[in-house]
Amino acid sequence: SNLKNKFHCLYEGIPKQANPTFLNEIYTELYITESESGEISNEHEVRRIERQFRTAATEDTPIKCSDIFRALPGQDKPIRTVLTKGIAGIGKTVSVQKFILDWAEGKENQDIQLIFPLPFREINLMKDKTLSLSDLLYAFFPETKEIDIFSNEYQVLFIFDGLDEYRFPLNFQSNETLQDVTKKTSADRICFPLLSSGSPPDQQQADVILSECVHRVTEIRGFNDPQKEEYFRKRISDQSLANRIISHLKSSRSLYIMCHIPVFCWISATVLEKMLSQAERREIPKTLTQMYTHFLILQIKIKHEKNVTDKDMIFKLGKVAFQQLVKGNVIFYEEDLRECGIDVTEASVYSGLCTEIFREEFGLYQGKVFSFVHLSIQEHLAALYVHLFCTNYSINAFQEILFKKKLNVSDLHRALYDEFHSKNPEYSVYSLSELHQRAVDEALQSNNGHLDLFLRFLLGLSMEFHQ
Repeated sequence: SNLKNKFHCLYEGIPKQANPTFLNEIYTELYITESESGEISNEHEVRRIERQFRTAATEDTPIKCSDIFRALPGQDKPIRTVLTKGIAGIGKTVSVQKFILDWAEGKENQDIQLIFPLPFREINLMKDKTLSLSDLLYAFFPETKEIDIFSNEYQVLFIFDGLDEYRFPLNFQSNETLQDVTKKTSADRICFPLLSSGSPPDQQQADVILSECVHRVTEIRGFNDPQKEEYFRKRISDQSLANRIISHLKSSRSLYIMCHIPVFCWISATVLEKMLSQAERREIPKTLTQMYTHFLILQIKIKHEKNVTDKDMIFKLGKVAFQQLVKGNVIFYEEDLRECGIDVTEASVYSGLCTEIFREEFGLYQGKVFSFVHLSIQEHLAALYVHLFCTNYSINAFQEILFKKKLNVSDLHRALYDEFHSKNPEYSVYSLSELHQRAVDEALQSNNGHLDLFLRFLLGLSMEFHQ
């Protein structure tokens, strides 16, 4: 019943605010297929979606979220370990939530007696802890102390959510197994023996979980075209308005392609529902940059209603977004915020842009974990930060990372242009075109395209109609 209470609501974007949506009312089945390997793609999500959009997956057999442990016709090997892949925001976590809710409500997978969902972003908080498997489970699920969860009478499922957010090294270097559940060790030595029955033969591949470790690899491809429309019709109660939103998105190829990503559907619904339902005539977003800029403006208006100043905060969040993007991080912690001059309580207020996860009942280590609602929002804020730094102060934000010099954003905001450059001669005066060239060079040097959408936003913000 605890899992049912925890997972029956869906908080899109803003965590645990008023008027949550019941998952069963809005959930739209995702397009899930069996993948050939456990290799984690380094291709950026936008390029990948555009490629998949051009290639019809007519030969793939869709798999329902609740059926990932069931063999397809012609397959007879038992499936014990499943790896599910998918780009940021494609619906992996919501699929986990739906799987657990269906089980807790007695609808699916009733051969399983116990399910333990363990989010990697929260396990990261235990980086300095020495603990056993039983300690780990009792910390997340105190109620399990009353039963012998390690007896052979229970069929147990461990769900590790967010492997891409895991900050420990992938410890496949050892062949050790987890035989004593009370033996204390580090968190990574607990997790990975559970994930695999053995060590992958190729020790060099830290970004690959090979077929020897898992029995099935599935890939969530997001919404297909009918599922996109189903989402908007469930999300928008006014069906006439929903039809107008769908028609507008279909008129822009890039926007409609991005609607493969459920989080982008939520962003689009949030922006377009507000704009199309208002009497005043304004230009409706037709590009990615316009859509994300309107989303940001909408969030700022919400914060104004809460009497929160936003100018410095947007700059600070942009700085966090940029620094973490360059590092390749999609989650960050209190120390990351403090480095950018952000008070943790401030970030909580901006929950529309910066989600917060805080387990008050977490016994071993209390801490807050932050992320942007979606990687693309992080990329947009990072681009806005870099663009404004250059247009206002002729500063190339990449230099700050190069010099490892921490600029106080609030002081810089108040500083005069000449005064700043006289006190900081190491910062060259950059024109916008020079910044763009540097950004293009940085993006080309990335082996996984993690700066591609950032670059698209940066160039888009420079267009006259985005000013």
